[in-house]
Amino acid sequence: MQNALEVQNLCKSYEGFALRNVSFTLPKGAVMGFVGENGAGKTTTIKSVLGLVRKDAGEISVLGGSIEDAAVRAKIGVVFDDLHLHKTLRIRQAAKIFPHLYEDWDAELFAEYINRFNLDAEKKIKDLSRGMRMKLSISVALSHHPDLLILDEPTAGLDPVVRDEVLEIFQDFMQDENHAILFSSHITSDIDKIADYLTFIHNGEILFSVPTDELLGEAGILKCSAGEAETLDAEREGLLRVRKNQFGCEILVRSKEQFRMRHPDAVIDPVTTESLMLFYARGEEA
Repeated sequence: MQNALEVQNLCKSYEGFALRNVSFTLPKGAVMGFVGENGAGKTTTIKSVLGLVRKDAGEISVLGGSIEDAAVRAKIGVVFDDLHLHKTLRIRQAAKIFPHLYEDWDAELFAEYINRFNLDAEKKIKDLSRGMRMKLSISVALSHHPDLLILDEPTAGLDPVVRDEVLEIFQDFMQDENHAILFSSHITSDIDKIADYLTFIHNGEILFSVPTDELLGEAGILKCSAGEAETLDAEREGLLRVRKNQFGCEILVRSKEQFRMRHPDAVIDPVTTESLMLFYARGEEA
């Protein structure tokens, strides 16, 4: 099956920051969580994929083609962290513009999402709360029948109940095996719920891009004293990263099951996307 998105050796330099050989592949039928600290390069990568900034080097394939192709762009739904519409427009007025922007615009589907999100069509964009603007942006992204969703902080500003509803909508979207989602978010619990792949960018470089269950399912967090940590052979025990604190050490282990076989009394906690980010952003190599 064709990949939805392929990024190979993407480079982009600004003063004081650079993307360096960013590479990852998003298969069709999958959701990729794209995570990293503020300023790590997530938005620059997304804008490069969408052709909104000119890359310095590298190759990007979107739905098997180029983002320069209008037919490819028509099959992408995009949500940024805010809505880019004229602030004085009412939602019902904006709804009349969208058919001119999207070839496959579905007015009935848009109305369904507006009702589902309890948005008042008479409200002006400037009078919408951040959460309401995100709901509107998500409604627009889904209402022209895209094959690929590219989401930059799509659940920001939403309360937990609405966030859960939005995630259900994304899961419904993924019932079609030809669909795919690139999902960038600081709300790592949302990533944990729906991502099939996890890609972590740090200081403009991809540290890993792997199936989620390979990391969250197999890895674990060993808790031990500093003295106990010093007795462990990192390579033999599969130790990846270390975080030290006043109570001792937390160590990211590659396989919690294999480690437990050798150390049955070890205290090993499960891994989350957030804990992985902390290990790679603030921890040390084991």
